[in-house]
Amino acid sequence: MIKVCSPFATGPRQSDGTLYEFRTYSLKPSKTNAFLQNFQKYVHLRTAHSEMIGYWTVEFGGKINRVFHIWKYDNFAHRTAVRKALAKDKEWQEQFLISNLAFMDEQEVEITYLVPWCKIRTPPKEGVYELATFQMKPGGPALWGDAFKRAINAHVELGYSTLVGVFHTEYGALNRVHVLWWNDSADSRAAGRHWSHEDPRVVAAVRESVNYLESQQNMFLIPTSFSPLK
Repeated sequence: MIKVCSPFATGPRQSDGTLYEFRTYSLKPSKTNAFLQNFQKYVHLRTAHSEMIGYWTVEFGGKINRVFHIWKYDNFAHRTAVRKALAKDKEWQEQFLISNLAFMDEQEVEITYLVPWCKIRTPPKEGVYELATFQMKPGGPALWGDAFKRAINAHVELGYSTLVGVFHTEYGALNRVHVLWWNDSADSRAAGRHWSHEDPRVVAAVRESVNYLESQQNMFLIPTSFSPLK
């Protein structure tokens, strides 16, 4: 349970310290399928150590042949303990990690917190996901947090897409916010976006928020068969 202890501010995002690790792996094109098949086979060895929120392949939006996954930890001490345990887990090392490291070209890791006004929501059924990333101006949520919240809530109120979670980066590019959305399909997402662009409430909220925006990008994500979030 996420407890709200303060407004969207530059201090701690959650009273319990729960953090979410974003991992993005760039894979060798000829090895992408093999990597996914191997991870599916041995995923239970990894999830025995910590909770996996979701695991997706990147369909479009930047580089392809990538996988994106989110892991939950109680705090930094928990993450450290898990990393140490994984390093000593011979079955995990020998069955999966050592043989599959060569399939990866690049790894990127970010540490994030859920913003206080958002909990992770489970979508109503299987679908597709969009990870929208917003690089905000320096100053932190104390500067742009309220306007950003209003822009997100304006989209939520239209109901064309399900908000899964809003994450603020603690380690990685600072002043960055990731918003994870669920949609029934790519076409329903496109229709909803066109609809939102004509809604005066969304237009007004977005116009306010973009005053604090430096750049944005997104990725279209397909959940894997072993992803908890479908």
